[in-house]
Amino acid sequence: MKAIVNANLVLEDGILFDGAILTHNGRIVSFGSMDETKIPSDAEVFDAQGKYIGPGFVDIHCHGGNGFMFDADPIRAAAHFLAHGETTVLATLYYNLSYDEMLAAIRRIQDAMQQGSAPAIGGIYMEGPYMNPKYGASPEKNKWRGPIDPDEANALIQAAGEDVLVWAVAPEREGVASFVQMAKAANNNVRFAVGHSEATPAQIEALKQYDLIIQTHCTNATGAPCDVGGTRACGPDEACFYDPDMYAEVICDSCGIHVHPDMLRLIHRIKGDDRVILITDSFVSSEQPPENLRHIQDLLFDANGGLCGSKLTMDVACRNMMRHTGIGVWQVFRLASMNPARAVGLDGEVGSIAPGKRANLVWVDDTMHLFGVWIDGEWIGGQPT
Repeated sequence: MKAIVNANLVLEDGILFDGAILTHNGRIVSFGSMDETKIPSDAEVFDAQGKYIGPGFVDIHCHGGNGFMFDADPIRAAAHFLAHGETTVLATLYYNLSYDEMLAAIRRIQDAMQQGSAPAIGGIYMEGPYMNPKYGASPEKNKWRGPIDPDEANALIQAAGEDVLVWAVAPEREGVASFVQMAKAANNNVRFAVGHSEATPAQIEALKQYDLIIQTHCTNATGAPCDVGGTRACGPDEACFYDPDMYAEVICDSCGIHVHPDMLRLIHRIKGDDRVILITDSFVSSEQPPENLRHIQDLLFDANGGLCGSKLTMDVACRNMMRHTGIGVWQVFRLASMNPARAVGLDGEVGSIAPGKRANLVWVDDTMHLFGVWIDGEWIGGQPT
């Protein structure tokens, strides 16, 4: 038995100050106030020193970082993010991979999951390949511009199997509706996201019956074509705003470049604490940023000077979100742990502190600076930030 004492526990319904939590065999056994919790005499005790213990971060949209991409080296990529509190991460593949590269990447990630060498990998997020090639980083490298080949699509679906938890698509592309139906028939647990798209609300609504419930990086790489000059049509962003069931992913960098702080506040005001998901969209790129943005350390750019993801980790994204919007510790844990776990169907195992769930925990202060991480009850230290 292990015990964490003198902790402010971040729970689903609020914060339990001066609490304790018991874990055993990698699972949460119980929690409660210090006064009411009986600590076994033989327990291994950790003193949280009055800081916060919250559920490990769940990053559902992350390509890689610190020089390691999930498609090429999932084990070292996962280890980098685990050190920053991301005890669950969806290894994210992207539309610039070729068909053969994508199949090889899926196998590589699955091998890491099956071997147990990357316990933080909770599944795969397929960002593509069936996106609108007008939107996103390095559009000239998009290898999936032509008509959807049903045989290739089926091969990707079969290769990914039940390991893919999210499939991001552009609903306006010809053949995407058939692809979504085929993918859902093969894996009933998969969710869909609208991303890199200029789909109309009606096109998005038509796919909701197949669990299209997420918008990929809200207000990034989206459009809404207008037929009449001077007007603004409704596209994926607006569809997400007014649909109470849809989750909005947001990339929260330090200077509010991906999503301006005013827009972050608007998104949070509209969607509330339960339908916003913090993501890192972290990537690896050697391209130099534009001259006027070289002072910003957590952005990445493509060869055209366009945004190409971030260098964020979730602990930093949490701090940025708190600074840009004024939300508190309990709220930011909803955005970084509870909401993403629920959105992708992992909330039975991770995302909150509850008996029976994996003992994936982070130790932070009231500004979300990280002091330590546990995965399956095992202390792995952490990367102080």
